[in-house]
Amino acid sequence: MLLESPLQLSQMLLAAMGTRTFTYYQNRIPKDSAVLVVSNHRSFMDAPLLMVALNQPIHFACHHYMGQVPILRELVARMGCFPLDPPHERQHNFFRQATELLQTQRFVGVFPEGTEPMVQSTSPRQLKAFHRGFAHLAMRAAVRDLAVLPVAIAATDEASSMGVPLRLLSLFDPSEPLFADDDWHPLVIYKRVNVLVGRPFWISQSQREHYQGKQARSLVADLTHQCCTEIHDLLHTGCK
Repeated sequence: MLLESPLQLSQMLLAAMGTRTFTYYQNRIPKDSAVLVVSNHRSFMDAPLLMVALNQPIHFACHHYMGQVPILRELVARMGCFPLDPPHERQHNFFRQATELLQTQRFVGVFPEGTEPMVQSTSPRQLKAFHRGFAHLAMRAAVRDLAVLPVAIAATDEASSMGVPLRLLSLFDPSEPLFADDDWHPLVIYKRVNVLVGRPFWISQSQREHYQGKQARSLVADLTHQCCTEIHDLLHTGCK
């Protein structure tokens, strides 16, 4: 098992879970370019699911605590993921690591809803507000032929159970306010799920040149809105 690639490990996990996956609009996946994958996020299965659906190893930015818990730390490393740093170092190191991967034409994955939909039970159609870090990364990264690819994970059959107490996770990441709740981290297991690939948004040289001052805020807001809207529309199609 130690010799398996992240993609093979993902395939093995979905097979072990008995997950039936259906991927739509695969022709939209860019070829021979750096890709920043942006997706909704409700389950620990999302990262391996997206790798299988896109048939690509994807380097996901994941929560800080996942790099602190024994065994889990080794697993996310084997999957090619990189845990985020503590808040005071997070932004700089995230941009650095993600840019280095994109510069070698890798796929980098981001879940812009953050932690909230993972630790609070939500419906498959529900989408939380997007953080804008991924849009800043797309504009700042000096990468030619960079595509931002929105992807929707639309579960049509799933099971949910209690995982671990949130206060236990606070031992590994006391900076996360959501871990102060007296609740349990839910575990969502997909039985049948549709993965819908959205239209890629290509970052132009002109956009990068205008990424400054008020124009930067406008560009980032527009890209965030476009990706959120695309995923929202795909979710309502995939959950029918």
